[in-house]
Amino acid sequence: MIVRNEEQYNAIKEAAQAAATVLDRMCALVVPGMNTYDLDQAGRRFMEEIGCESACYQYKVGSRIFPSWTCLSVNDEVVHGIGTLERVLKEGDVISVDVCTRYNGYIGDNCRTIPVGRVDPELQRLLDVTEESMYDGIKNAVAGNKVGKISSAVQKKVERAGFSVIRDFVGHGVGKTLHEEPQIPNFGRPNDYQRLKRGMVLCIEPMVNMGKHKIAMGEDGWTALSADGSPSAHFEHTVLVGEKGPEILTVPEGKTAPALV
Repeated sequence: MIVRNEEQYNAIKEAAQAAATVLDRMCALVVPGMNTYDLDQAGRRFMEEIGCESACYQYKVGSRIFPSWTCLSVNDEVVHGIGTLERVLKEGDVISVDVCTRYNGYIGDNCRTIPVGRVDPELQRLLDVTEESMYDGIKNAVAGNKVGKISSAVQKKVERAGFSVIRDFVGHGVGKTLHEEPQIPNFGRPNDYQRLKRGMVLCIEPMVNMGKHKIAMGEDGWTALSADGSPSAHFEHTVLVGEKGPEILTVPEGKTAPALV
């Protein structure tokens, strides 16, 4: 999608705000002893209150249909985890809360990995580095740059810290559908991939393993896990390639966007 006028801009911004508000409210609920099914159902209720829909509930890939309203991935689960009554969060876990919503015909998509109670310092460093790499990538979402400027910035931050970027899943464009062009890998050289244009809407989302980058698929056919069992982290914002540089759109209601310095 390329935003071309004020009406489109306002619509995509509202959709992104809805997704960010649901994510913020869900993260505030996370405590040891909570199961991921109840957290997912809380996300469903928040969406109903705001008036948006889940863009991942009943999402189809071939004959498979995604059963949850949000994606909840714990510890070594990289992405697309499904909320279940059996998965009870405990002190020292980390959980990636990934919320993608549809509002007034447009999509908002964002994710945050948060600690459950107190976590090991090295695990917290994984979260910090992954989030920092996302902002390093966002700073390069500038018209005229190649997508590779985003990709290389993410990869550099992650690998200098001794962690690994996932190569099987990438960021993407977003607009009226959940996955649009361009694809945005979290690895590559500055001159790789497509050139960015003003008005593009992008989901920039580093997925990072503490160990090696390889993944394995879970028995449910949806959940991706680190192949070596190491913890994983995932951060994501929906971003507009604007006239004056990148603009983060996934900002919860009543809050301000993080400064890009």
